[in-house]
Amino acid sequence: MVSQPIVLVVEDDPAQREVLAYNIRAEGYLVETADNGDEALLMVQEHAPDVVVLDWMLPNVSGIEICRQIKAKSETRDTPVIMLSARSEETDRVRGLETGADDYVVKPFSVAELLARIRTQLRRSRPSAVGHRLEFEDVVMDVEEHRVFRSDVLLKLGPTEFRLLATFMERPGRVWSREQLLDRVWGRDIYVDTRTVDVHVGRLRKALCANGGNDPVRTVRGAGYALG
Repeated sequence: MVSQPIVLVVEDDPAQREVLAYNIRAEGYLVETADNGDEALLMVQEHAPDVVVLDWMLPNVSGIEICRQIKAKSETRDTPVIMLSARSEETDRVRGLETGADDYVVKPFSVAELLARIRTQLRRSRPSAVGHRLEFEDVVMDVEEHRVFRSDVLLKLGPTEFRLLATFMERPGRVWSREQLLDRVWGRDIYVDTRTVDVHVGRLRKALCANGGNDPVRTVRGAGYALG
């Protein structure tokens, strides 16, 4: 079983924020919330959300600027951003999309429409969450059948190693901190020491290299781990 997708909702209106969070959780996603831009940027860095639902009109720092900063950093630029705005003019839509937003939804909108747009973005950012097959070099992961092959040889992976590998394969090259991996693979409601991550990465490496081949998992000193 792969981990639940994480959706960050950035909205300064408490009632609107709660409605969005409630409905997104009802879809089976984990939800983080922020009511201002500075908090949003911190949560993007700490929790590595799979989709950011971002209001344009925020206090102090606008949603447009938050989007620009998310897209400017190599470790977060592939994170889908859905911009919410009462601005319906074509020029506003163009500005939002040119800043890097992956989608633009005009208020008022139906919750069903927003959820459909979130699912569309998740198909790109979290393919394992929708049962897609993942591939990296000679490693192939069949998410629905919960099987992993390397050079057509079936590998033996425990459930935690499977979730770790799914996280790595969804975003090859991305460096994941131990804290981010704990959130994504173990869940934020479970206390696990960060050293546990090292143990399971070691097990994953052993399984991946059981039949030969180079170790595809890279240790980034002082930062974490990456695939490739």
